[in-house]
Amino acid sequence: MIQVNKLTKVYNGVTVLNLPLLTIPQGESFGLVGNNGAGKTTFFRLILDLIEASDGEVSIEGQKVMRNDSWKTMTGSFLDEGFLIDFLTPEEYFKFVGKLHHKSEGDITEFQDTMRDFFNGEILETKKLIRDFSKGNQKKIGIAAALIGEPKLLILDEPFTALDPSSQIRLKRFLTDLQTRFNMTMLISSHDLNHVTEVCKRIVVLEKGKVVKDIETGEDTLKELEAYFAV
Repeated sequence: MIQVNKLTKVYNGVTVLNLPLLTIPQGESFGLVGNNGAGKTTFFRLILDLIEASDGEVSIEGQKVMRNDSWKTMTGSFLDEGFLIDFLTPEEYFKFVGKLHHKSEGDITEFQDTMRDFFNGEILETKKLIRDFSKGNQKKIGIAAALIGEPKLLILDEPFTALDPSSQIRLKRFLTDLQTRFNMTMLISSHDLNHVTEVCKRIVVLEKGKVVKDIETGEDTLKELEAYFAV
């Protein structure tokens, strides 16, 4: 699904990401963890061709992502509120994104109905603009919009941050269900080790832009990660 080859990103002479080789197969739920500045968001932005690599390349299903649109129809992502159009209502935003994916109004309405449990009565039919919602509800809107196109690949940066406990539980259940039912490839970064180990079958730890751990999630993974970050 995703192939990373000799990928580096340098800012002002400092290498912030250095990944010689990394492969993420189709259907894998891939968790990315690390302290602030480890390179997690930089990696996601390189995958999505939002920034240019200093060297190396990323490919999605054999297609190089740089200056190429062919992979975008199969990819859904939400990294931060900058992905939103905040002067629209959620319904207007979903309609806009849905039209980009050639969805009919009926398709978009049906999609919104599937998200009602996740939204918990706080998003739809409120007549509020996106900018007037809390950070947590803005995140819910962004995550939902990333799914309208029925992507094969979903990339989420810190999806649990700013969500209340009930919403975090709903999101974990929702992501697990998506992965199980649709064999969706998921890349999820998180500072919450508990959440990411519950959702992801593989965990990669970044430190100063380099992979220092790459482990299959098991019953001792959380303890191993906690011990690593406690040093």
